[in-house]
Amino acid sequence: MRLRNSSMDGSDGSQLFDDTSATGRGQAGPQAAGGLPGQSLLADPMSNLAMAYGSSLASQGREMVDKNLDRFIPISKLKYYFAVDTVYVGKKLGILVFPYMHENWEVSYQQDIPVAPRFDVNAPDLYIPTMGFITYILVAGLALGTQNRFSPELLGVQASSALVWLIMEVLAVLLSLYLITVNTDLTTIDLLAFSGYKYVGMILGVVAGLLFGKLAYYLSLLWCCAAIFVFMIRTLRLKLLSEAAAEGKLVRGARNQLRMYLTMSIAAAQPVFMYWLTYHLIR
Repeated sequence: MRLRNSSMDGSDGSQLFDDTSATGRGQAGPQAAGGLPGQSLLADPMSNLAMAYGSSLASQGREMVDKNLDRFIPISKLKYYFAVDTVYVGKKLGILVFPYMHENWEVSYQQDIPVAPRFDVNAPDLYIPTMGFITYILVAGLALGTQNRFSPELLGVQASSALVWLIMEVLAVLLSLYLITVNTDLTTIDLLAFSGYKYVGMILGVVAGLLFGKLAYYLSLLWCCAAIFVFMIRTLRLKLLSEAAAEGKLVRGARNQLRMYLTMSIAAAQPVFMYWLTYHLIR
């Protein structure tokens, strides 16, 4: 009883250790609460200033990139050359393979601006040349694989050589136009589009050779070479020759003769490139 009472009495007395948790919480709370406003006062202006400075730098850098990029690669003009649809692609491929029945080759204009390719089958585009180049590389890889000659390095050489020949062709035409001093509305992108149409015939020739043999390759390639020759003659004569020549009249004058020779040379170069880039794929 005495022990129990003493223990009970001890519980009523002072504790052995003081409880300082409440005091610590009471002291830490005001400090933390007082520290947050000070930090926010210091951090918010700096963060806002940094964000404003960063956004201004980003906008200036974006404007500079857009301005310099548009100087070398006209993005706004590239959108025009990719404005195609399924109907246009089908009709254009038909003209590239069989151009003999097509009569009207003039490009349509609206307020002195050529209409988009999806509204005019005669307008040049970059969709078919781009897809044709990619498909040609894939078909070339397939042809090399069927002959047990496929390797990533060889496929890279095939793609780079085709691209280099295309660039050299466009540069040669631009140089010829400059030397002859031809005033034409042909742009570099137009020449790139016209030069890229030959990939359609190259793909047909290689696929025919893979399916039916070398004879089918030569026959289909011969047909496609004749088709692209006619297509280029009828298309470029409206761009390079004079109005009288475009109407089918007799070409006169030394300058018109040079334009006619240039048109024939560009058209004749297409079959040469088509054969050069595909003959080694069929064995």
